[in-house]
Amino acid sequence: MAKLLVLTVLGLGLAFFRDYRSSYLARMNASREVKSVELPNCKLIKGIETGAEDLEILPNGLAFISSGLRYPGVKSFEPDKPGKILLMDLNKEDPTVLELKMTGSNFDASSFNPHGISTFTDEDNTVYLLVVSHPDVKSTVELFKFQEEEKSLLHLKTIKHELLPNLNDLVAVGREHFYATNDHYFVDQYMRSWELYLGLAWSNVVYYSPDDVRVVASGFDFANGISMSPDRKYVYIAELLAHKIHVYEKHANWTLTPLKSLDCDTLVDNISVDPVTGDLWVGCHPNGMKIFSYDPENPPGSEVLQIQNILAEEPKVTVVYAEDGKVLHGSTVASVYKGKMLVGTVFQKALYCEF
Repeated sequence: MAKLLVLTVLGLGLAFFRDYRSSYLARMNASREVKSVELPNCKLIKGIETGAEDLEILPNGLAFISSGLRYPGVKSFEPDKPGKILLMDLNKEDPTVLELKMTGSNFDASSFNPHGISTFTDEDNTVYLLVVSHPDVKSTVELFKFQEEEKSLLHLKTIKHELLPNLNDLVAVGREHFYATNDHYFVDQYMRSWELYLGLAWSNVVYYSPDDVRVVASGFDFANGISMSPDRKYVYIAELLAHKIHVYEKHANWTLTPLKSLDCDTLVDNISVDPVTGDLWVGCHPNGMKIFSYDPENPPGSEVLQIQNILAEEPKVTVVYAEDGKVLHGSTVASVYKGKMLVGTVFQKALYCEF
């Protein structure tokens, strides 16, 4: 009887882990192969070798790029070097990148580990850059003032809060006001790995201001990129491991109401919104297993989606670019400006294209 009980328990345990492994592989799109979609006028950007995890293009064509992310469980080619913010002028015929100098008496550049970024332009046209950073595997938001003539960033403030433990991305709605995604619930790395494996959809979105911090959306299987419509009425959230983009209506009191979700056959990362057309441009991972289990002989591929009329009953989704890793390893973001497109990656290179 005891042996039968032990065998029954073992059998149930094996079945449990078999089911969860099957679900995990499906959420990672582990069996998906990339169907190539090429663009004719693309080239790798010189000076970017350790990733361009997120980027944002100002209306005047200046692009901020976060580079050098060190993220637990993901490859880094320079794990002992701090990250940096790069600047690129897309108005130039052959644009190059420039590393922005970071100044400020209370800012420790040696521990800077940039992830998601967002800009806010004040009424006097002052540009502020908000950067998710992970110093010592923690989460902060670093607030900078962009000094264009000096080609530098003046550090103004470090933002920390107990409701911002696992930051991934953010979208600024004011100088010190933003929505941000936490991509995990647990802080402990061991618990985070089980959260990821078991598919515990416990990550969330937080609204932050100096006077008010609260969770405004929850129940995500790895909340990732976040952005906003040009009219500031809707917030878009990428749920990486559910392969979905969610649309939320934003209210005057900063609460969010879910409107719809769009299924995508890929792991959706960062979202950029064309300020003219309102189209969403999404950097994606066709096969997530290759991101978390990096093999240079079988690297992760890249994919860029353009989503038009996302509020419509049937939005138009176009795969603009896709390849199997021969060019880019693990695309995270794509953004456009006047017929030009930038595509960034987690830890590798970045691409510049002219349509």
